[in-house]
Amino acid sequence: MRYLHTMLRVRNLDVALKFYQDALGLKEVRRITNDKAKFTLVFLCAAEDEGLLAQVKGRGAPLIELTYNWEEEKYGEDRYFGHLAYEVDDIYATCDRLMKLGITINRPPRDGQMAFVRSPDLHSIELLQKGDALPPQEPWSSMPNTGHW
Repeated sequence: MRYLHTMLRVRNLDVALKFYQDALGLKEVRRITNDKAKFTLVFLCAAEDEGLLAQVKGRGAPLIELTYNWEEEKYGEDRYFGHLAYEVDDIYATCDRLMKLGITINRPPRDGQMAFVRSPDLHSIELLQKGDALPPQEPWSSMPNTGHW
């Protein structure tokens, strides 16, 4: 398992970037804009971590992901802390092991790529498949979401 990023929801992307970039000195290293879903993701790293991005194949780490939803959203639990993210070697084996430990898979890895679980304190943990997504397989591909993630 490898630590990837922490996602934080922001209400105003410009104000957030002024804080994280101008005040804290973090550097924007990747941006994803999704016009259809109306959100922007901005990934930032500390100056001393920038060299790690070139050393790591695939997803860069460690990062902060700022998630800006273009339309005002009310989060049922006002969770502006989003989630921790970890990359795993086999998402299906990881989720199977967690289920056997009694952990609920809140968002199953239906796509062979991504799953979510929650800590006992209700912090969301994203699990991402290392490399390419695994082919969809049962029981995961037809498993519904459970609770919040």
